Amino acid sequence: MLVEITGKRYEERLITTSLKVAEHFEKEHRHVLDAIRNLTAENSAASFFTLTTYKNRGKEYPMYEMDRDGFSLLAMGFTGEKALRWKLDYIKAFNAMEKELKRIYTERQQWQIERDKGIIVRHILTDTIKMKVTDSPHKKFMYPNYTKLIYKTIFGKTMKELQEQYGVKRKESIREYVTADELKQIESMEMLVSSLISCGWGYDQIKGFIQENSTKMLAG
Repeated sequence: MLVEITGKRYEERLITTSLKVAEHFEKEHRHVLDAIRNLTAENSAASFFTLTTYKNRGKEYPMYEMDRDGFSLLAMGFTGEKALRWKLDYIKAFNAMEKELKRIYTERQQWQIERDKGIIVRHILTDTIKMKVTDSPHKKFMYPNYTKLIYKTIFGKTMKELQEQYGVKRKESIREYVTADELKQIESMEMLVSSLISCGWGYDQIKGFIQENSTKMLAG
Protein backbone atom coordinates (compact mmCIF):
# COMPACT_ATOMS: atom_id res chain seq x y z
CA MET A 1 0.00 0.00 0.00
CA LEU A 2 1.20 3.50 -0.78
CA VAL A 3 -0.07 4.77 2.57
CA GLU A 4 -0.80 2.75 5.69
CA ILE A 5 -2.21 3.14 9.18
CA THR A 6 0.43 2.41 11.79
CA GLY A 7 0.92 2.79 15.54
CA LYS A 8 -0.55 1.11 18.58
CA ARG A 9 -4.23 1.25 19.42
CA TYR A 10 -5.54 4.76 20.11
CA GLU A 11 -2.31 6.27 18.71
CA GLU A 12 -2.66 5.38 15.02
CA ARG A 13 -1.26 7.66 12.33
CA LEU A 14 -0.96 7.72 8.56
CA ILE A 15 2.45 7.17 7.02
CA THR A 16 4.33 6.29 3.88
CA THR A 17 8.03 5.48 3.56
CA SER A 18 11.00 6.71 1.59
CA LEU A 19 11.23 3.23 0.05
CA LYS A 20 7.66 3.42 -1.30
CA VAL A 21 8.24 6.95 -2.54
CA ALA A 22 11.40 5.84 -4.36
CA GLU A 23 9.64 2.88 -5.91
CA HIS A 24 6.58 4.72 -7.14
CA PHE A 25 8.40 7.84 -8.31
CA GLU A 26 10.97 5.59 -10.02
CA LYS A 27 13.91 7.12 -8.18
CA GLU A 28 16.98 5.66 -6.49
CA HIS A 29 16.25 5.20 -2.80
CA ARG A 30 19.56 6.82 -1.89
CA HIS A 31 18.52 9.97 -3.76
CA VAL A 32 15.23 10.08 -1.84
CA LEU A 33 17.16 9.63 1.42
CA ASP A 34 19.44 12.51 0.48
CA ALA A 35 16.45 14.73 -0.27
CA ILE A 36 14.90 13.90 3.11
CA ARG A 37 18.19 14.51 4.94
CA ASN A 38 18.35 17.95 3.35
CA LEU A 39 14.83 18.66 4.58
CA THR A 40 15.45 17.33 8.09
CA ALA A 41 18.53 19.54 8.35
CA GLU A 42 15.97 22.29 8.95
CA ASN A 43 14.49 21.83 12.42
CA SER A 44 11.03 22.89 11.27
CA ALA A 45 10.78 19.88 8.92
CA ALA A 46 12.46 17.24 11.11
CA SER A 47 9.25 16.31 12.95
CA PHE A 48 7.61 15.13 9.71
CA PHE A 49 10.14 12.32 9.19
CA THR A 50 11.19 9.36 11.36
CA LEU A 51 14.40 7.48 10.66
CA THR A 52 13.96 3.72 10.80
CA THR A 53 15.27 0.65 8.94
CA TYR A 54 14.12 -2.11 6.62
CA LYS A 55 15.59 -5.52 5.91
CA ASN A 56 16.72 -6.81 2.54
CA ARG A 57 18.41 -10.21 2.18
CA GLY A 58 19.16 -10.31 5.88
CA LYS A 59 20.76 -6.86 6.04
CA GLU A 60 19.33 -3.66 7.52
CA TYR A 61 19.25 -0.40 5.59
CA PRO A 62 18.09 3.12 6.55
CA MET A 63 14.59 4.26 5.62
CA TYR A 64 12.38 7.17 6.59
CA GLU A 65 8.72 7.08 7.56
CA MET A 66 6.78 10.25 6.85
CA ASP A 67 3.32 11.65 7.41
CA ARG A 68 1.21 13.59 4.92
CA ASP A 69 3.10 16.83 5.62
CA GLY A 70 6.47 15.16 5.22
CA PHE A 71 5.42 13.62 1.93
CA SER A 72 4.09 16.97 0.69
CA LEU A 73 7.40 18.67 1.47
CA LEU A 74 9.39 15.92 -0.22
CA ALA A 75 7.15 15.71 -3.29
CA MET A 76 7.41 19.46 -3.94
CA GLY A 77 10.85 18.81 -5.40
CA PHE A 78 9.61 16.20 -7.88
CA THR A 79 8.81 17.56 -11.33
CA GLY A 80 7.49 16.31 -14.65
CA GLU A 81 4.25 14.79 -15.95
CA LYS A 82 4.88 11.42 -14.32
CA ALA A 83 5.69 13.07 -10.98
CA LEU A 84 2.42 14.99 -11.08
CA ARG A 85 0.47 11.78 -11.65
CA TRP A 86 2.19 10.09 -8.69
CA LYS A 87 1.57 13.11 -6.45
CA LEU A 88 -2.11 12.88 -7.23
CA ASP A 89 -2.09 9.13 -6.52
CA TYR A 90 -0.46 9.71 -3.15
CA ILE A 91 -2.95 12.40 -2.22
CA LYS A 92 -5.80 9.99 -3.09
CA ALA A 93 -4.13 7.26 -1.02
CA PHE A 94 -3.75 9.55 2.00
CA ASN A 95 -7.37 10.67 1.67
CA ALA A 96 -8.60 7.07 1.48
CA MET A 97 -6.59 6.05 4.54
CA GLU A 98 -7.72 9.15 6.43
CA LYS A 99 -11.32 8.19 5.75
CA GLU A 100 -10.62 4.68 7.04
CA LEU A 101 -8.93 6.08 10.16
CA LYS A 102 -11.98 8.27 10.86
CA ARG A 103 -14.20 5.20 10.47
CA ILE A 104 -12.04 3.34 13.00
CA TYR A 105 -12.27 6.23 15.46
CA THR A 106 -16.05 6.46 15.04
CA GLU A 107 -16.41 2.71 15.53
CA ARG A 108 -14.20 2.90 18.61
CA GLN A 109 -16.27 5.69 20.15
CA GLN A 110 -19.44 3.67 19.57
CA TRP A 111 -17.70 0.59 20.98
CA GLN A 112 -16.82 2.46 24.18
CA ILE A 113 -20.42 3.62 24.56
CA GLU A 114 -21.68 0.04 24.19
CA ARG A 115 -18.93 -1.24 26.52
CA ASP A 116 -20.02 1.19 29.24
CA LYS A 117 -23.67 0.25 28.73
CA GLY A 118 -22.70 -3.41 28.86
CA ILE A 119 -21.23 -3.04 32.35
CA ILE A 120 -24.59 -1.76 33.63
CA VAL A 121 -26.52 -4.48 31.78
CA ARG A 122 -24.30 -7.19 33.29
CA HIS A 123 -24.94 -5.82 36.76
CA ILE A 124 -28.68 -5.96 36.05
CA LEU A 125 -28.39 -9.61 35.00
CA THR A 126 -26.26 -10.66 37.98
CA ASP A 127 -28.54 -8.75 40.39
CA THR A 128 -31.60 -10.38 38.82
CA ILE A 129 -30.07 -13.83 39.26
CA LYS A 130 -29.15 -12.99 42.85
CA MET A 131 -32.65 -11.79 43.75
CA LYS A 132 -34.93 -13.96 41.62
CA VAL A 133 -33.23 -17.38 41.35
CA THR A 134 -33.76 -19.75 44.26
CA ASP A 135 -30.61 -20.55 46.20
CA SER A 136 -29.01 -23.85 45.21
CA PRO A 137 -25.54 -25.32 44.61
CA HIS A 138 -26.03 -24.51 40.89
CA LYS A 139 -26.90 -20.83 41.35
CA LYS A 140 -23.28 -19.65 41.12
CA PHE A 141 -23.06 -21.16 37.63
CA MET A 142 -26.15 -19.35 36.32
CA TYR A 143 -24.41 -16.20 35.03
CA PRO A 144 -21.55 -18.02 33.20
CA ASN A 145 -24.06 -20.49 31.76
CA TYR A 146 -26.27 -17.69 30.42
CA THR A 147 -23.17 -15.94 29.05
CA LYS A 148 -22.11 -19.09 27.20
CA LEU A 149 -25.66 -19.47 25.84
CA ILE A 150 -25.73 -15.87 24.62
CA TYR A 151 -22.32 -16.10 22.91
CA LYS A 152 -23.20 -19.41 21.29
CA THR A 153 -26.45 -17.90 19.98
CA ILE A 154 -24.84 -14.75 18.58
CA PHE A 155 -21.54 -16.12 17.26
CA GLY A 156 -22.40 -19.78 16.68
CA LYS A 157 -19.28 -20.80 18.61
CA THR A 158 -18.42 -21.93 22.11
CA MET A 159 -16.61 -19.65 24.54
CA LYS A 160 -13.41 -21.63 24.06
CA GLU A 161 -13.64 -21.39 20.27
CA LEU A 162 -14.16 -17.61 20.47
CA GLN A 163 -11.21 -17.21 22.83
CA GLU A 164 -8.99 -19.10 20.39
CA GLN A 165 -10.34 -17.16 17.40
CA TYR A 166 -9.64 -13.75 18.92
CA GLY A 167 -6.50 -14.76 20.80
CA VAL A 168 -8.04 -13.67 24.11
CA LYS A 169 -5.38 -13.54 26.82
CA ARG A 170 -5.83 -14.73 30.38
CA LYS A 171 -8.04 -12.44 32.48
CA GLU A 172 -9.24 -10.69 29.30
CA SER A 173 -12.86 -10.67 28.14
CA ILE A 174 -14.09 -11.56 24.67
CA ARG A 175 -16.02 -8.28 24.84
CA GLU A 176 -12.71 -6.45 24.34
CA TYR A 177 -12.44 -7.98 20.86
CA VAL A 178 -15.94 -7.82 19.39
CA THR A 179 -17.50 -4.92 17.48
CA ALA A 180 -19.90 -2.28 18.80
CA ASP A 181 -22.80 -3.95 16.97
CA GLU A 182 -21.94 -7.32 18.51
CA LEU A 183 -21.74 -5.72 21.96
CA LYS A 184 -25.21 -4.29 21.37
CA GLN A 185 -26.51 -7.78 20.50
CA ILE A 186 -24.96 -9.20 23.68
CA GLU A 187 -26.59 -6.46 25.77
CA SER A 188 -30.00 -7.07 24.18
CA MET A 189 -29.76 -10.78 24.93
CA GLU A 190 -28.68 -10.12 28.52
CA MET A 191 -31.63 -7.76 29.05
CA LEU A 192 -33.97 -10.39 27.60
CA VAL A 193 -32.59 -13.05 29.94
CA SER A 194 -32.99 -10.69 32.91
CA SER A 195 -36.62 -10.05 31.95
CA LEU A 196 -37.41 -13.75 31.57
CA ILE A 197 -35.77 -14.59 34.89
CA SER A 198 -37.88 -11.87 36.52
CA CYS A 199 -40.97 -13.54 35.03
CA GLY A 200 -40.04 -16.76 36.82
CA TRP A 201 -38.59 -18.67 33.87
CA GLY A 202 -35.92 -21.30 34.51
CA TYR A 203 -32.69 -21.87 32.58
CA ASP A 204 -34.00 -24.66 30.34
CA GLN A 205 -37.12 -22.66 29.46
CA ILE A 206 -35.05 -19.54 28.64
CA LYS A 207 -32.54 -21.60 26.62
CA GLY A 208 -35.32 -23.18 24.54
CA PHE A 209 -36.97 -19.81 23.91
CA ILE A 210 -33.70 -18.19 22.80
CA GLN A 211 -32.74 -21.09 20.54
CA GLU A 212 -36.17 -21.11 18.89
CA ASN A 213 -36.26 -17.35 18.34
CA SER A 214 -32.57 -16.52 17.84
CA THR A 215 -32.83 -15.80 14.09
CA LYS A 216 -35.69 -13.39 14.58
CA MET A 217 -34.07 -11.66 17.57
CA LEU A 218 -30.69 -11.17 15.88
CA ALA A 219 -32.33 -9.89 12.71
CA GLY A 220 -34.18 -7.28 14.73
